[in-house]
Parts: sequence; C-alpha cells; structure tokens
Amino acid sequence: EVQLVESGGGLVQAGGSLRLSCRASGFTFDSYAIGWFRQAPGKEREGVSCISSSDGSTYYADSVKGRFTVSSDNAKNTVYLQMNSLKPEDTAVYYCAAALGRVVAAIERPGAYDYWGQGTQVTVSS
Repeated sequence: EVQLVESGGGLVQAGGSLRLSCRASGFTFDSYAIGWFRQAPGKEREGVSCISSSDGSTYYADSVKGRFTVSSDNAKNTVYLQMNSLKPEDTAVYYCAAALGRVVAAIERPGAYDYWGQGTQVTVSS
C-alpha cells in the first residue's frame, strides 16, 4: 500500500522558516516524482514544487522561487520542502503527492498525481 505522510507544519511569524517532510512508503518504481501542493481556504489547490527521481530535477512555482527548496533523502524515503522567508500568503494546507512510473518535466496539475498525503497546516502570521 502506497502511503505518504507529511509533517512539519505549524505556526510561524512572517519572515520565518519551516521544513516540511513527506515520508513515502509502499512503492518501488524506478521513476517517480514527488510534488508539493497547497490549498488555502476558498482557493484551488496549487502546485508549489516538485522533484523528479530520474535525475533529481526540481521545479518551483514562481510565487515560491528563491524562498523554497525541495530535496530528497532516498535512504529515508523522505522528501523535504524547506520554506524560508515565509509570507502570510503562504498560509495553507500543504500536501505531498506521488506520480509513479514516469518522468515529469514540471510540477504538473494535481490530477497527474496518483497518491496524496493527508496534508499539514502551515500558518504564517503577519
């Protein structure tokens, strides 16, 4: 059974940092991508970042470029999202998702991902 478990969310002041973790289990595909998405109340789910297992390529939404960094620790089956210089508009529930068995060249739309975690709340106060 494929499982994705996020952790690391919380409350932080504007300008602060958080590191989200996404621990994956239950799949052994050679090629996969882990994406990070977020959804604020009343808004659509949007792609934030993505990392591809095939070559380690990373992708970022313009709104987070230069502030967020995605990385992976294959030994721990974990993908991280380091979020720096956080802004109130970063407040949302953050989800990680897995696209299995293929190579991605962009964050791609939510429907392109096969499995999702339960989400973790990030709240940035002004």
